[in-house]
Amino acid sequence: MRNVALLSAFLIASIAAADTGTPKDGYFTTSDSVKIHYMTLGDQGSWVVLIHGYTDSAQRMWFTTGIAQALAANHRIVALDNRNHGQSDKPQPRGPGKAEDVVELMDHLGIEKAHIHGYSMGGGITGQLMAMIPDRFITAGFGGSGIYEADETLREQAAALDPEMPEPTGLAAAAYQRLRESIAARAADDGETADDSARRFRRALDIDLGMIEFPVIAINGTFDRPFSKTQRMWRELNHFTNVLLPGHNHMTAIAVGGPMPREYTDAMTRFINANDES
Repeated sequence: MRNVALLSAFLIASIAAADTGTPKDGYFTTSDSVKIHYMTLGDQGSWVVLIHGYTDSAQRMWFTTGIAQALAANHRIVALDNRNHGQSDKPQPRGPGKAEDVVELMDHLGIEKAHIHGYSMGGGITGQLMAMIPDRFITAGFGGSGIYEADETLREQAAALDPEMPEPTGLAAAAYQRLRESIAARAADDGETADDSARRFRRALDIDLGMIEFPVIAINGTFDRPFSKTQRMWRELNHFTNVLLPGHNHMTAIAVGGPMPREYTDAMTRFINANDES
């Protein structure tokens, strides 16, 4: 049955790719001389900017999974390889991406406003962009991520609601191990502990969410600390959609070497289509 599911997912992705064309590669150089690789797909509709997670790439996270192809049916897609990732320059091996690179990519392509969606580290970058350039959003999307409580008491209360994740197995377990090793190596480079390095990804964002006027969505597995990531968003945002993927964790919510959970792609496309510019 698993082989049939894999084949079905492959056929769905192949059909989507045939319907929306072939992705195009592009490059530009940032103001601090870093060469950034990006991929585009689709030639009509509003722009969707996709920002991948730590240690991942635009190709793997958005195109191999079929998410970009699904969105390209009605939109123009651009997904960058964050600096230090994929085919982009790596001035800081194992380093994070940078929000300013996304702004410069939008400027490079002449994108005035876009749906901006990021997964994991990409969600953290999306949050930074909400504080930096709110006028350039149509919608914001957080996958495997969100905006953490700034107040320590509220943070503890939210964390207490999160169910404990079962021990991951198979491909998900291997992916978690690779992520832990990358975080540990990065922490060693920065002279800190792995726990300190991980906490930097979960720091509270300094932003007044009550001032955000555009719609925001968060999509998280039920075993991916969903309440820690979204309670503040529930309370403070004016237009917030929260999606929980039952039984999924940080690695399985967006496909690790297997079929893409349709719930993630469907939630993204429904939200973006429903909140598109007229």
